[in-house]
Amino acid sequence: MSQNIDVIVNAEWLKAHFSAPNVKTVDASWFMPGSQRNGAQEWKTKRIPGAVYFDFDGEIKDQTTSLPHMLPSTDVFAENVSKLGISNSDTVVVYDSAGIFSSPRVWWMFKVMGHQNVVLLDGGLPAWESIGGDIDNTPPVQPQMTEYTACFQPERYIDRDALLAGITTNSLNVIDVRPFDRFSGGVAEPREGVRSGHMPNAVNLPFPSVMQEGFFKSSQELSQLLATVVSDALPNVTSCGSGVTACTVALASEHTIGKVIAVYDGSWTEWGGDHRLPIEVL
Repeated sequence: MSQNIDVIVNAEWLKAHFSAPNVKTVDASWFMPGSQRNGAQEWKTKRIPGAVYFDFDGEIKDQTTSLPHMLPSTDVFAENVSKLGISNSDTVVVYDSAGIFSSPRVWWMFKVMGHQNVVLLDGGLPAWESIGGDIDNTPPVQPQMTEYTACFQPERYIDRDALLAGITTNSLNVIDVRPFDRFSGGVAEPREGVRSGHMPNAVNLPFPSVMQEGFFKSSQELSQLLATVVSDALPNVTSCGSGVTACTVALASEHTIGKVIAVYDGSWTEWGGDHRLPIEVL
């Protein structure tokens, strides 16, 4: 498989390649707390044949923090990916059942852990079904274990302390992808104890604006959108509510303009919940 493969593939591409032994499909479906839907349960009864489930909210995360689904250590990531039967040389195709929602998070996790070929299925499971792709509804089979190795890529990640230093010295460009009413501080945050507003000097690009009907917009439309918020002079950082949808805009940037954007893993749950950190409202 070419090292120059794009970060997004369509359902037709997957249908042509998914039987190849080095193409591994990963179901990354996840829903917001309080949702009536459960990604793991849905995967068990409806999935692309051969797809494994990537539980970034319950298993493959930092278990030592109360913050939601924080990035695990390289060892924890490698151990769990080995159990999923994925090798470093595999082309990993990540999808979710919503179209595009949680899958960019898992795409980013593989990228930040140094995986070379990981792509997102544009349109997700609905796109696969729309072209007549096969669906497996039989009980999942445990894959054969591999020996996966993770290699952390620091340019794709930023933590609270580094972000605070960058904001203080005006040496970072922060792109907040939450809806405008949350960015502006006009509505209460959904998580208890988290303040409303945004980081000083952050710019806003709500993550749904890069998509249309469950697919990414055209490269031309994405380029125009990203040009309004992405800096050429400063390193760029995306942030959201809890580190999931920030990955959507980071992926759109890499796909469209080839620019790697770091993701603030703790995002607004961490920042807004820490009353020592500066915030702004509009």
